[in-house]
Amino acid sequence: MTRIHLLIAVAVACVWGFNFSVIKLGVEGMDPLILTGLRFTFAALPAVFFIKRPNVSWFVLAGYGLTFGVGVWGMLTLSIHLGVSAGMSSLILQSSAFISVLLGVLFLKEKVTVLQKIGLLISLSGLALIFTLQDGSVTLIGILFAGFASLSFSIVGLVIKKIIINDMFAFVVWSCIFAPIPLFALSLMLNGTSGYVSLINNMNYLIAFSVLFQAYPVTLFGYWLWNKLVVQYPISTMSPLTLLVPLFALLGSAIFYNEQIGMTKFLSCVCILSGIAFGLFEPLIKKLKLKFGLYRVN
Repeated sequence: MTRIHLLIAVAVACVWGFNFSVIKLGVEGMDPLILTGLRFTFAALPAVFFIKRPNVSWFVLAGYGLTFGVGVWGMLTLSIHLGVSAGMSSLILQSSAFISVLLGVLFLKEKVTVLQKIGLLISLSGLALIFTLQDGSVTLIGILFAGFASLSFSIVGLVIKKIIINDMFAFVVWSCIFAPIPLFALSLMLNGTSGYVSLINNMNYLIAFSVLFQAYPVTLFGYWLWNKLVVQYPISTMSPLTLLVPLFALLGSAIFYNEQIGMTKFLSCVCILSGIAFGLFEPLIKKLKLKFGLYRVN
């Protein structure tokens, strides 16, 4: 990977990580579902009027948009609203890596290697430690919503792997149009009109910043730049860089919300990230073994 591309990848991971603190900033002043709905509204409009629809079916666009917009970010934003800190929500979402392995076994008939099994057990032990935290950075209901977001994120990855997308930027833009209405409707169903009244009364530059930051740097440009790099470089190169996201998220939460990193939380982070790294770095290990004649090919 070239130096400039590495800097771009790290910059995207940094933006994605700090975005969890930006989400928390938004939910402090407005309904979390409306916040997410506005995020995807601005991500889709006005771009959808100037960008040609990608060559994929409406069913795929709608399925991806609903899963990504409502299942991932709607539920994750709700989990932050329900008491999960910015740093811990990112860490729980990162657990989608080992959920993806299980989905690959079930739906793609992929095999789980010994290293991946070890990694899964280590990550699960780290996830279990999150339930023991008593510092106010997590709540049980919040963890459940974040866990659902993690599952949805894994499903999104499965969809991307099963279909051919020639123009990822157009795909992201057009899929975003399917998220806002369900999110707005869900808020209306759960909270009535109170969320909309609060939005009108409490709108300020901080809420506007939260919405626009999530819509443009994070959703449109972040995913566009990242997927451009994914096309050029192998997964074994790109995937380890995603481990930077929860680290930046924890850093942002510590800076802006004074989140404390105690021993239990530290061990949880180490277990989850190292467990994920087992599976991500396995292709690199095999490549090194082949290079030095230590890996036997049958």
